[in-house]
Amino acid sequence: MSRMRSGQVAHAAGLNRQALRYYERRGLLAEPDRTPGGHRLYPAQTVTILRVIKAAQRLGFSLDEVADLLETGRHQHRGQTEPGLRQRAAAKLAEVEAKIADLSAIADTLRAALDAGCTDLIECAGQPQCPLPFAALAGGAGAAPATRGRSK
Repeated sequence: MSRMRSGQVAHAAGLNRQALRYYERRGLLAEPDRTPGGHRLYPAQTVTILRVIKAAQRLGFSLDEVADLLETGRHQHRGQTEPGLRQRAAAKLAEVEAKIADLSAIADTLRAALDAGCTDLIECAGQPQCPLPFAALAGGAGAAPATRGRSK
């Protein structure tokens, strides 16, 4: 089995040695073997694992979620069943689609503000045609004025 030193692994995976060691400390990578001189020796498969980690991060998975996915894969190889990639990818997709919907609503509102000619937030907020959802942002539609809860 071919072994690679940390600099070779980092270079092949497109990251630096500090990131490699960080992933090792986080438990995303198995602790590597050591040479008699103390140099880390990683199996060639480590490059693939690192590429998978980076790809999963680009898809929106946190490092904790990536760690869970890697651990789930290890359990499935041992015959244990846990929620796998398909279920977690479906959940992540739903999360991403919700964010896209939110961003789309924000973009539509900003376009409407531009079209309405809003130039001053305070002035715009006082106009009935103001498209910006100030009441919703301040605490929900129909929220009471800021004096709520104060005694007179």
